[in-house]
Amino acid sequence: MADRRFRHRAVAILLIGTAGVCAHSASAQSVISSSSAAKSGESQTDSAGSDAIVVTGTRIVRDGYQSPTPTTVLGVEELQRKAPINIADQVNQLPSLAGSSRNNTNSISGGGIGVNSLNLRNLGVTRTLILLDGQRMPAATTGGAVDVNTIPNNLVKRVDIVTGGASAAWGSDAVAGVVNFVLDKDFTGIKGDIVGGITTYGDDPTFKASIAAGTHFADGRGHIMVSGEVAYDDGIRKMPRSWFRGTKQLFSPTYTATNGQPELLVRENVGYTTLAPGGIVTAGPLRGLYFGPNGTPTQLNYGSIVRDPSMVGGDWQVTDFATTTESLLPTVSRQNAFGRASYEIFDNVEIYGQFSYGRSKVKELSSPQYQFGGLTIQRDNAFLPASVVSRMQSLGLTSLTIGTSNDAIGPVPYTGTREMYRYVVGANGKFRALGTDWSWDVFYNRNITDLYQNSRVGVNANYARAIDAVIGPNGSIVCRSTLTDPTNGCAPLNIIGTGVATQSGLNYVLGNSVLNNKFTQQEYAASMRGEPFSTWAGPVSVAFGVEHRSEASSGTNDPISRTNGFFYGNYKPLNGSYKVTEGFFETVVPLVKDTSWTRSLDFNGAVRITDYSTSGRVTTWKVGGVWKPIDDITLRITQSRDIRAGNLSDLYQVGRTGTISINDPARNNESYTIVSSTVGNTEIKPEKARSFNVGGVVQPRFLPGFSIAVDYFSIDVRGVIATLTAPNLLNLCYTGGDQSLCQFVARNSAGLISTITLKPVNLARQRVRGIDFEASYQVQLSDISSSLGNGRFTLRALASHYLQAVTDTGIIGNVPQVALGAAEGTPRWRYRVEGTYSNERITASITGRGVSSGVLSPMYIECTTNCPVSTANNRTIDNNHVDGALYFDASFSVKITPGLESFLVVENFTNKDPAQVASGTSVAGAQWGVSGLYYDLYGRTFRAGIRFKY
Repeated sequence: MADRRFRHRAVAILLIGTAGVCAHSASAQSVISSSSAAKSGESQTDSAGSDAIVVTGTRIVRDGYQSPTPTTVLGVEELQRKAPINIADQVNQLPSLAGSSRNNTNSISGGGIGVNSLNLRNLGVTRTLILLDGQRMPAATTGGAVDVNTIPNNLVKRVDIVTGGASAAWGSDAVAGVVNFVLDKDFTGIKGDIVGGITTYGDDPTFKASIAAGTHFADGRGHIMVSGEVAYDDGIRKMPRSWFRGTKQLFSPTYTATNGQPELLVRENVGYTTLAPGGIVTAGPLRGLYFGPNGTPTQLNYGSIVRDPSMVGGDWQVTDFATTTESLLPTVSRQNAFGRASYEIFDNVEIYGQFSYGRSKVKELSSPQYQFGGLTIQRDNAFLPASVVSRMQSLGLTSLTIGTSNDAIGPVPYTGTREMYRYVVGANGKFRALGTDWSWDVFYNRNITDLYQNSRVGVNANYARAIDAVIGPNGSIVCRSTLTDPTNGCAPLNIIGTGVATQSGLNYVLGNSVLNNKFTQQEYAASMRGEPFSTWAGPVSVAFGVEHRSEASSGTNDPISRTNGFFYGNYKPLNGSYKVTEGFFETVVPLVKDTSWTRSLDFNGAVRITDYSTSGRVTTWKVGGVWKPIDDITLRITQSRDIRAGNLSDLYQVGRTGTISINDPARNNESYTIVSSTVGNTEIKPEKARSFNVGGVVQPRFLPGFSIAVDYFSIDVRGVIATLTAPNLLNLCYTGGDQSLCQFVARNSAGLISTITLKPVNLARQRVRGIDFEASYQVQLSDISSSLGNGRFTLRALASHYLQAVTDTGIIGNVPQVALGAAEGTPRWRYRVEGTYSNERITASITGRGVSSGVLSPMYIECTTNCPVSTANNRTIDNNHVDGALYFDASFSVKITPGLESFLVVENFTNKDPAQVASGTSVAGAQWGVSGLYYDLYGRTFRAGIRFKY
């Protein structure tokens, strides 16, 4: 019985929610909440030879120390149970991560397609620091996002998620926290897996195969390991899902400021009035005449509600392009290789070298080259049907104004290739000084990322010439421009109808928008840690070090992109660099030990001085404490100051463009297509954040194997580096009272917006507050009853309750860019509960994960009658509600032989559809009427395979 109690108590210590047990050279444990994590920790060792479990939270090395910073841990067995094609897919299910996306389908211009990035607290991917074994990972996009696809998945033994400010310990960008992928650097043997998957609809086939091997040599003084991985995700093209219902927001045609009706309406079956695949007349007596197959003219049935550019019902499916164009999920093919060798050249002195290579190639169909009106077709256009020309003549019309989604051209095909090379050399060791043991570590890290992008997209000037076609002198159809410039090479393009374009016209109109960009990151670091002296309560621990990092970017693009000559793309290279030098110091001071009123009380403090070549010197710090009044309870508190300086994109972006349909407030919300241009700002200052965490862990001795942790967090960022969206800037300029922003809005001679220039600035404030919950319980079933066998049951629950999430621009107050409760913002609740049964042969688990209901925007005022006056900041809407969702996953594995295991995973096994999230009034791509941030867009998904380890 005594042995049983000891075992249960040991498991409870290893399962202590977000509290922590022990530390090592790069981290201190705060959470190990599953049997898998516990097992993965039992054999872990740090680079200096300590047997402490390694969990990111502090740089102090001290067995038994409990970090005041909350940390969540995913162990190797927990990761394997879900058999993810990429480890980020599982990490992103944790409640503390909000706003991440799988294989991003947006940001063509920024190079983000296919990137798996992590976003803690929905504060932005650039405010989450990504580490590999405590070393900073490089950016993979022009916007600074790190691609987790490049992590060697098959050697990850644990993922540590530090859910609090950690800049004093780890440096800039750790405003929301740190995600550290910890590798099994002492792995010996050979292991691998093969896994394939598919959705219940027969699409998105996936495949992954990996292998790793490691061995000691030179009588154990040396160690070498290598790994390789190939993975393929076929993606989902267009919109093959029944949940698509054309749910959108539109302006009410009957709204006035005095009639008490809402300004915005939420409806299903919403299409467009000012574009169609083969063109539609948008004004005049022929308004609504659209051109179908072979140019056949048909009058559009507008439906029940009409307010340009939207309508409800009628022929809405004719004009809505969401089901026929963009990819729901891109195609991603990736390959990773990794190698590491270490050798103990002297007793307690080890040198090592490490190399990583990651390559991913992505393909996607992006938005069509839409024009919400604004195109002029002359009456003598050679492609106009004779019946239409006759009607124009009888009406005295010399031209038509049309809009089109350019079915002739189709969606923009995008191809991107990203290659990362990572080189690390270093040394570590131990020595004795001042009568105590010390350890040290030095390394040099060089990361190179090559990004190539190519889009086949329309050239604006060629398009304008090609669609203006007439009958030439010899009776053939020619471009009007050719009549005066016979050698200009123009080939006519028919956009009047569907299925009518010629290949010669397409070849003339389409060009390749190309970007080659290289990002280079170099880092030098040296650190030392030890226990120089003791107090009455125990040894004082310290860690200190210096780091120097340089970031640089260089690239080239095609000549047409340099002048913004393409409809989409217009890729702009980043050319710039900066350097940063840092020094840090951290200490743990035991204040009380084993008294009548407490078991232990420790102080933890850290300070880091950071000097940027671009923005000067900044100091970050952390103070915290851990109090254990009795063995069952651990309390902790942390206050920190954290920073994020402008990245290369923030500083040096040179006019990255995007195309969007806006509602112009200066023209009664008239809708049309514009180009926005994002530029850098070398004058921005580092943003500064105050992070506060307080909480505790309970491990009741009367219930061995159980623990629960509750932590309150608050992150308050001042001087936020952010870029207003084009719709927000327009509203601020014309109806929000800040006319200084109007200087960034350029209009043509007709009074229409031609370009909006967007620029990062230091906004006033961004804040998120909430409470994290984590509970776990593990029990050997034989301890309950011998009839239950030798199986083990583990239950783990995590939840984050967000109390506030808001961005205050300092101009008009709170802008819902990180809005609490919004479907595209931060949810009020996000949760995950997993129950696992395992014995010597089988493991089975069921997981429930979900998100609470929310709203389209907390800034909206929901009403149907007696509505207040709608404003740009607080629009009235008739339905602001968004349903929550609960998804269930299941996994099962069986050991075929001692080293061979087969497995099956079913995600979303109830095949629950995503909630309807009405798309906004601005259009920047296909409007699906759902959100992929927190909802499953793909449906029931199966994965199966085998893994081996010898």
